[in-house]
Amino acid sequence: MSKLYFRYSAMNAGKTTALLQVANNYEERGMNVLLVKPAIDTKGDKKVISRLGIDREVDILLKEKDTLLSHMDTKKVDAIIVDEAQFLTPKQIDELFYITKTSNIPILCYGLRTDFQMKGFPGASRLLEIADDIEEIKTICRCGKKATLNMRFINGEPTFSGSQVVIDNGKDNVTYESVCGKCYLEKKNNVKK
Repeated sequence: MSKLYFRYSAMNAGKTTALLQVANNYEERGMNVLLVKPAIDTKGDKKVISRLGIDREVDILLKEKDTLLSHMDTKKVDAIIVDEAQFLTPKQIDELFYITKTSNIPILCYGLRTDFQMKGFPGASRLLEIADDIEEIKTICRCGKKATLNMRFINGEPTFSGSQVVIDNGKDNVTYESVCGKCYLEKKNNVKK
């Protein structure tokens, strides 16, 4: 029976690069891959983009109310790979689990576990509850320790409040950085002073 996989990490750990490598591996063996990303992820429009500069157009941009099965023919798919899976709804994650068990298609999800406020994304939380296989992709903080959290910067300044999802608000320079818990708390405490 196929599995639902969740590969998570903090920002800048190489999730999208790994995802693109997995897609390539399947296709080198003559298999059909369906590449999916949530439509809320406007970065790259209809592409997944690795920070290493490689990209690929997705097969399906999944909107919040969409079901994956309404966009696909399971008989022609050998694997489904999902980028930015944290942005899916819990109902969509349940559908992915259903597809793995009823259509015997492996589904590999890549995404963040938590947001910049250390709160779980609904899609990631559901994946942590029901995925058959969970793996952390590790990355490091500026200080050299393992990074497990994400910090949001607006115009170069750390921020700890605001909407859970801000990809590009058009007026401010919004960036993110992966950090360890110690560095996160140090920045947060300095902002409060």
